[in-house]
Amino acid sequence: MQKKIILPLTDADLDSLKAGDRVLLSGTVYTARDAAHKRMVDQEKEGIPFPIDVADQVIYYTGPTPAKPGEVIGSAGPTTSGRMDLYTPRLLEKGLKGMIGKGYRNEEVKAAIKKHRAVYFGAVGGAAALIARSIKAVEVIAYEDLGTEAIRKLTIENFPVFVINDVHGGDIYEQGVAQFRQDH
Repeated sequence: MQKKIILPLTDADLDSLKAGDRVLLSGTVYTARDAAHKRMVDQEKEGIPFPIDVADQVIYYTGPTPAKPGEVIGSAGPTTSGRMDLYTPRLLEKGLKGMIGKGYRNEEVKAAIKKHRAVYFGAVGGAAALIARSIKAVEVIAYEDLGTEAIRKLTIENFPVFVINDVHGGDIYEQGVAQFRQDH
């Protein structure tokens, strides 16, 4: 069974989500990859505020390809999330509530997810064209000079993800390894 969630994430949503849950997200998410994360954090150190208010928002780690004629967006698959680990704790401190990507997060990020009550969702790599069908509108918000790595506002509908790390400290990767060891 898939849970359907309308963004932004509420405390009740966060409490109900467990590692391994399949979720369909609808609402607004922002894109940002490593270049945008680095610029945001570097500029903040210089006293320049983030170009978006990350409080209660979800960031999707993707650098979408240009849209073909008649399409809203090109391929929009997830980027390896570990590239953002250096910057993620700061964004979580500022109120970020969700991230979408692929792959493991480091221990500092997992601790920050639990401490700041956020969730890390996984999107399926290799399904970028399918994922793009869930994206209904796109608007460049900041750092247009970064090309595909510019920060974009996406309007999504039934965007398929699964919970990798939850607010309770659950980690689907750790649980999967433990289950495999128990079964074998």
